[in-house]
Amino acid sequence: MRSPGTAWRSYTLISMLVVSVVAWPASARDGIDPEAERILAAMSENLKSMPALGVDYDADQEILTLDGQKIQYSASGSIALDRAKGFRMKRMGPFAQAEVIFDGTTISLHDRITNAYAQLQSPGRSIEDASEELRATTELDAPGAELLASDPYAALTDGVTEGTVVGSAFVNGVECDHLAFRTDIVDWQIWISKGSKPLPLKYVITTKWMAGAPQYTLRLSNWNSDGIDTAQFKFTPPADANKVEHVHADVTGELALEAAQ
Repeated sequence: MRSPGTAWRSYTLISMLVVSVVAWPASARDGIDPEAERILAAMSENLKSMPALGVDYDADQEILTLDGQKIQYSASGSIALDRAKGFRMKRMGPFAQAEVIFDGTTISLHDRITNAYAQLQSPGRSIEDASEELRATTELDAPGAELLASDPYAALTDGVTEGTVVGSAFVNGVECDHLAFRTDIVDWQIWISKGSKPLPLKYVITTKWMAGAPQYTLRLSNWNSDGIDTAQFKFTPPADANKVEHVHADVTGELALEAAQ
């Protein structure tokens, strides 16, 4: 596993918000319990109804070392999103204090610890365009991004073969519906708050065919759909910031930005 060195590591996890959505086949619905489908669809519709939102998160990602030891990396951060204007994501992790900002044209990545930054041009003005550009450039997958897609239900259920309601549970003192789903590659679980405006509060992905079945866990809190300040979507490089050119994802799923050689 590479040490930070002169490069900087940025966020895992939720990093770029939206994955490209592939329509799920009709057969996938057959394996989903109707009640699980209803709860997941209601949550999706609630998220889709928010043109702007903010949320805080805590993420844990498990990595299996070569000698079989499971190590868990933890990070915390926040997301502010306006679907028409852009987003700003912050993350405090073990290797960086990173931000990713999209203003509708340019994707800017900045690490406050090293004062290094990189910029990418988005091919379009949408959140989806920016997300796809970051993925194509860095080869970074962003677990949890499905929750903030333009259609969360379609993104989440792509490839699903089974879906059930496990029961009721509590996350941070909030009563939730606990759902479990399966695909050919991963199993995933989601805890959705009960009530008229259901929201995802916890999301766990298990890579079941990898040794040790490592998990990615995302906890979401302080959801807010009011008062998103779009001025924060503008990025001005700080004084003496070092611009770097090469961006890629490492084995932990984090982004590394390195100066050109």
